[in-house]
Amino acid sequence: MSIERFETSARMSRAVVHNGTVYLCGQVAADRTADITGQTETMLAKVDTLLASVNSDREHILSATIYLKDMALFQEMNAVWDSWIPEGAAPARACVEARMASAELLVEISVVAAQKV
Repeated sequence: MSIERFETSARMSRAVVHNGTVYLCGQVAADRTADITGQTETMLAKVDTLLASVNSDREHILSATIYLKDMALFQEMNAVWDSWIPEGAAPARACVEARMASAELLVEISVVAAQKV
């Protein structure tokens, strides 16, 4: 059984692969001053980059947990999500309201995906 860790620090790895399953650490926006649309777009771009680095992509996402600072942002976040996720490839998903690690963060995502065969 092999476990591969990528971009590992003392606290966490940005991605871990085990038996063809990819686990990403929580991803947040590149620009924390952006509105929910901008934060969601750059957060998902980071997911794309990390998945590509471990031979996966958004069509292989198995599950996603989305954390919103305020559920009032749900519809705006979903507008970006709905245009990002490929048709017919929607993963299992949960979305919850949560206190964020930084006051300016509006959204964070945790993703589990399969590697491409």
